[in-house]
Amino acid sequence: MTALRRFFRILAGLLRELADENAYQRHLAAHGATHSAEEWRRFSEHRLRAKYTRAKCC
Repeated sequence: MTALRRFFRILAGLLRELADENAYQRHLAAHGATHSAEEWRRFSEHRLRAKYTRAKCC
C-alpha cells in the first residue's frame, strides 16, 4: 500500500509542477505575499511576459 501511496504523491507533485502551482507557492514565499486573485494575475502575467519576450531561434 505504501508504494501506491508514494506513486500518487509523486503524480500529484508532478501535476502541481506542470500547473505552475509549485512555482506560484515559491513566488508567494519569496515575495512574502499571500494568495489572492490579484497576486495570481501578477504572477501569471510576469511568467507569460518572460516566456514570450525571449528571442527564439529557428
